[in-house]
Order: sequence, then structure tokens, then C-alpha cells
Amino acid sequence: MLDPEELFTTSPDVPATDRPVLVHALSGFIDAGAAGQLLRDHLLESLEHQLVATFDIDQLLDYRSRRPPMIFDGNHWESYDEPSLLLHALRDGDGRTFLLLEGAEPDVQWERFIAAVRLLVERFAVPLTIGVHGIPMGVPHSRPTTVTAHGTRPELTAGREPWVGRIQVPGSVINLMEYRLGQAGHDAMGFAVHVPHYLSQSEYPDAAAALVDQVAAASGLSLPTSSLRIAAAETRRQIDEQVAASTEVAAVVKALEDQYDAYVGGSGRGDLLAGRGGGFPTADELGAELERYLADRAKGDQPD
Repeated sequence: MLDPEELFTTSPDVPATDRPVLVHALSGFIDAGAAGQLLRDHLLESLEHQLVATFDIDQLLDYRSRRPPMIFDGNHWESYDEPSLLLHALRDGDGRTFLLLEGAEPDVQWERFIAAVRLLVERFAVPLTIGVHGIPMGVPHSRPTTVTAHGTRPELTAGREPWVGRIQVPGSVINLMEYRLGQAGHDAMGFAVHVPHYLSQSEYPDAAAALVDQVAAASGLSLPTSSLRIAAAETRRQIDEQVAASTEVAAVVKALEDQYDAYVGGSGRGDLLAGRGGGFPTADELGAELERYLADRAKGDQPD
């Protein structure tokens, strides 16, 4: 393997850190409701941050698979949405430093990239790595947002029942990173927030707020959510208006609500809030739905 350290450049003025948690939110494969993207943007906009390392995206991205957009205006090219893969140091509400890895998921050199991340994990003595993203589910927007947790040790997800059994899905860097870090003896975990499937292609702030809450609970970080919750309330209002305007859509949402409520009532849990609940509605149904979704996304990743 080529030297993984050559994949990134460390900033000259890296801030001092004390065993910082590493959060990663990479775009490019699956992120229903733009949940991970919204979390990333929210944290960078809300918290003081400083660039720590820049990855050589030219070695990692398949431009034909994901062509970066350019703006043409009349007779000239005005702009280019340049892809990036960056590591930042952020300070939470209590002044505690943590790391955020964000940008485009690598298309190639996955093992080398993960080896580079492992170098950074060991260099900064990272005690826990947390990945976040959204997945589409058959859940209604009018009920509490649920989250699936997974980790390299059972203790990391203690108290959370699995929502699905054994399934096979296309691989991704974020999941392979967790797997490889676990093999190397590092604690790593992830949160997949459940986004109503009829909203998976739209921004869904509720999902991002749920992810922030989960990251905070797992890491002990003090992270803000007020702006996300304001956006979530407005989004729900707009969705409710659209649902009310269509008898057909309202019937679909009502069916999902009935299914959700039947599961909660039958389980005796009282709710399906992340951290308290388990599967919904059955492992086989959700596994099949996720497999279909990921298979479709994998086909779409093929170059022209």
C-alpha cells in the first residue's frame, strides 16, 4: 500500500487537543434527508472551528461518477463547486475540542484513506469515532424520530435493541472505516437516523437534530440544536400543509402512523425515541427496504 500519510496535509497551526472525539459526516452514497450534511453545516456554522488537515481529493474522487457542478454565465465559466475532504477542530459549548471529518466520500483507495484516518486517530489519541448519516424508512414524520446505533463493541450500543437482523448491503467508506478501526482496537460507532421515505430526497432538519443529540449523548459533548429545531418545526408545518391538501398522501401517512402506533403499543416501550427503542416495524421488512434502496444507489454510482 502507498504511504497513507501522503494523502493529507496537516495545517501548520494545529490547535492543542486532549483526546478529542472524531465525528465524520461524508457525502456521496447514502444520506436520506441530507441528515449528515445538515449536521455538518450546522456544527461548522454554530461553533468555533479551525482547519486541521486537508485530504488530496484528486487522488480519491471519481469525477466521472460525481461530476462537480459548474456555473456558465453567458460567455464564460463563472464558478466551480470544488470538492473537498477536510478535518476540522471545533469547540463545543463547554470549550471542549473535538474533530469533524467532512466532505466527499472517497470513490477509490478506500483502504489507504482509512489507514490515513487511523493515523490521525492515533496521532490525536482519539478515544471514539462517530459516523452519522440518514437512511429512508417506512416511518411517519408525525412521530418521534428514531435512530439505529451500531459500534465496534457491544458496550457502545448498550440498551439499544437492533432494528434489523443479518443483511447484506453495498459497502461504504463510513461503515468500512468503523469496521477497520474496530479491528485495530479503536472504539468506533455510528448513528443512522430513520427518515420518512417520502422525504428522503428533501432536507429534513428533524433528522439532523436527532443525530446531534445522539452524538452529544455518546460523546459527552455540548452541542447546540436550537436552529435545527426551529427549521424542523417550519419543515413539519409545510409537510402537514401538503399532507392535508392531498387525500391520497394523507391516507399513506395515516397508515404509517397506525403501523408505528401498533408497534409501540405492542412493544410496551411507550415510544420509539432513539436510545430507548428497537426495530420498526419488522426486521425483514426494513432489511428488504434498505437493501433495495442501497442497491439502487449503488447502480447510480456507476460512471458514465
